[in-house]
Amino acid sequence: MRTYTTLRLILGDQLNEQHSWFKQVDNQVLYVMMEIEPESAYVTHHIQKIVGIFGAMRQFNTQLKANGHAVCYYKISDQNNQQSFADNVDTLIHQYQIQHFEYQLPDEYRLDQLLRTYCNQLNITSLAVDSEHFYTQREDLTLFFKQKKATIMESFYRAMRKKHDILMEDTEPVGGIWNYDKENRKKIPRKHSIEAPYLLKHDVGSIYKDIQTANLKYIGHIDPKAFIWPLNRQESLNLLDDFLQRMLPFFGLYQDAMHQEHWSLYHSRLSFSLNIKLISPKEVIVAVEKVYRHNKVVDIAQAEGFIRQILGWREFMRGIYWREMPGYQQLNKLDAQRDLPAFFWTGNTKMNCLQKAIQQSLDYGYAHHIQRLMITGNFCLISGINPTDVDNWYLGIYMDAFEWVEITNTRGMSQFADGGIVGTKPYCASANYINKMSNYCQNCHYNKKEKTGDKACPFNALYWNFIHQHKNLLKSNPRMSMVYHIWEKFGSKEQDIILQQASKYLNNIEQL
Repeated sequence: MRTYTTLRLILGDQLNEQHSWFKQVDNQVLYVMMEIEPESAYVTHHIQKIVGIFGAMRQFNTQLKANGHAVCYYKISDQNNQQSFADNVDTLIHQYQIQHFEYQLPDEYRLDQLLRTYCNQLNITSLAVDSEHFYTQREDLTLFFKQKKATIMESFYRAMRKKHDILMEDTEPVGGIWNYDKENRKKIPRKHSIEAPYLLKHDVGSIYKDIQTANLKYIGHIDPKAFIWPLNRQESLNLLDDFLQRMLPFFGLYQDAMHQEHWSLYHSRLSFSLNIKLISPKEVIVAVEKVYRHNKVVDIAQAEGFIRQILGWREFMRGIYWREMPGYQQLNKLDAQRDLPAFFWTGNTKMNCLQKAIQQSLDYGYAHHIQRLMITGNFCLISGINPTDVDNWYLGIYMDAFEWVEITNTRGMSQFADGGIVGTKPYCASANYINKMSNYCQNCHYNKKEKTGDKACPFNALYWNFIHQHKNLLKSNPRMSMVYHIWEKFGSKEQDIILQQASKYLNNIEQL
C-alpha cells in the first residue's frame, strides 16, 4: 500500500492552478477533492451552479494529475464517498498513514469553523495556509477602518489604488478623478446594437446524471449538452480576452443599464471564474489597465468603472464579511418578516421587470448587479421580505454566489438589514428609476406612471409605503431628506390612498 506524509484538502472554490502548493510535485503529498451533499444542500442551488462547480473541480483534478500530482477525488455519486469532509479525510489519514493535514483558508465562515473544529480533534499536525487569491488579508479592512468614524468603500478603494499602483500617475489618479460612477449610469439607446455574449458549449451530461443519481435538490434550468460557463483556467482567460476586446469599451457607460432582450449586455460574467479562483483579481485588473493604457477605444470611465467593482467592492465586501461574522447573518434592522413570494422560484408574475430578471436567473444562473440590487432586491426591500429568505434565494440561484460576497451585498447593500454598515442609505426606488434604466416598463401589465388603481405599478405604492413605514429610522439620513420632503408634500389624504394601495398589494403579493 502506497503511503503519503501530507494530505491537502482542496475545496470546490479553491481551483487556483497558480497556488504555491502546485509549483513542485512532491511524491509525499496527496491532494483530496470531494463533491459532497452538505455543500450542495445548505441552500437549494441552481442546477447550473452545481454542475459548474463539479465540472470545474473535475477538470482541475485532471489537470493536477496530468502535472504529476497525486489526487484522491470523490464524485458525488461514488459509493465510497461518505458525504462528509471529516469522514472522507479520516479514511484517507488511516488508509495512507498520513502524518500531517493541510487546507487553504476557506472564504466562508461556516467552513472556516468546521475545519478549525476538525483540526482541533486530530491526533496529527495540521496547518491552514492562505488561498493566495485576494489583494487583502481577512483582517486588513478591520485594521484600515480601526481609527475611522465610518466604513466607507470609497476611502478603502482609493487606498487600494495607491497601495497597488492601479490607474495611478505618481500619487494621483489617472485623469485626476478617483471615481467615474456618474458616467456609469446611461440607459441603452434605442438604436444601439448590442453584441451577443461569448458563450461556451460544454456537454455536461455525465455530471448532470451523477447529480440525478445522488438525488440532489436544485432549482433553475439547464441544457446538459450546451453548458455555457467556463470550467477551466484557459476558458476563463478566453472569456476575459473577449470582454477586453468587445465589451470593455462600453462597460462603464452601460453597466447600470438593463434590457429585457439582452441578459448580459456588456458585463464580463467573470465572477464565477473569479470566485472559484480559476483566475485571479490581479490578472484581471492588470489586463484591464493594460488595455486602457494602450487602446484608445477604452477610456478611463470604462476601465475605472470595471476595476472599482473588483478592487473596490469585491475586496471591501470580503473585509466586511470577516469583520462582522457570525453576527451579520442575523441582522434585520428593518424588522422585515414577510415570506419570499413563490414567484421568485418560477418567474410567474405580471411585473415585467421582475419576471424578466427572475426568468433570466432561472435560465442562466445570472443577473448583473443592478438587476439584483434594483429589481429583485428593491422589490424585497420595499415589500419587507425577511432578509434570511432573500439571502437563501440569492445564495442558491446565482453561479457566482458564495456567502462571503453574497450576504454582504444582499443583507447589507440590498436589504439594508445591517442598518448601514455597508450602504449609507437603503437602495429603494419606484418605477421611475426602473423605467429610466431599462425598457422593462414598455411591455408590462402595470402602468409605471400610476401610484394607485388596479393597473398601478406595485413598485410605486410599495416604495412610498416603505418610506412612510421607516420614517423614524431614515428621515434623519441626509441622503433621504429630499424623499421625505416630497412625501410630506403629498398631503395626508393622498398619502392614505397610496398606503391603502400598498396594503392591498402586500396582502395579495402572490398574485402581483
